[in-house]
Amino acid sequence: MKKVITTFLGSAVTMLASLPALAGNTLQPGNLIIGSDLTYPPYNFIKNNQPAGFDAEFMQLIGNDMHLKPKVKDTRFASLIMGLKSQKFDVIASTLYVTPERAQQVDFIPYMKTGGSLMVKQGSTWQPKKPEDLCGKKVGSIKGGAWIPKLQKVSADYCQVKGLGAIDVKEFPSSPETTQALLSGAIDVQYEDAAVAKATVEKTGNRLVISSDSVLYPVVVGLAVNKNNTALRDQLQKAFDDVVKNGEYTTLLKKYNVQMPDAGEIHKALAGTL
Repeated sequence: MKKVITTFLGSAVTMLASLPALAGNTLQPGNLIIGSDLTYPPYNFIKNNQPAGFDAEFMQLIGNDMHLKPKVKDTRFASLIMGLKSQKFDVIASTLYVTPERAQQVDFIPYMKTGGSLMVKQGSTWQPKKPEDLCGKKVGSIKGGAWIPKLQKVSADYCQVKGLGAIDVKEFPSSPETTQALLSGAIDVQYEDAAVAKATVEKTGNRLVISSDSVLYPVVVGLAVNKNNTALRDQLQKAFDDVVKNGEYTTLLKKYNVQMPDAGEIHKALAGTL
């Protein structure tokens, strides 16, 4: 009888060990609730009444690996971290730039790098190439953009020192609303993520043009998790490592023409020196 029990227990342990590890510490069993601003193509938007874009496809890969169903809560960008901290969702996947200030509030899992571009109206005689060209101009941005403090620093340390006029940053709830302000003449230029800017130019029928020649302020993008939910953070990190290892993530990066950051870039992003 003892031998039978021992054999049964051994078989049970073997069977359990072979089962996929299920993620715990999520708000809803079996689901992964994701905070994302779905007004930000090509990273995050709505297509056929469903979340679409880079982050939606990325989180589907992550959800498959964790055996969880991704469920997106469309939330405006400026409210994402507050929503995470108040437990409205498990994780933020919304092209959230890694900064030292944000790293004090959330735990990051860096997964992508991108940068910024400047857009002006087609036919404009003013073609700004770099932040220093924005002195005395009205610059539109999505509310809470990580580049805003950098533009304000250029304004204070360069523009005003040289008597060129301050950079007047106008914040809007979403990227499309910023673009409408540019098209209507309410702002002079729009600062936007490089991939989003490219998609915006195409979507507006080339009524806009990217004036900058190179990517401005390179940035690292990360998933954000509550600092007190280390178990979920570790599970997400493992899932990310899995999809990188099996090649699925490389395929996704190529599809959207973006890259994965290296350790040095992540370190610099967290230190605010990238």
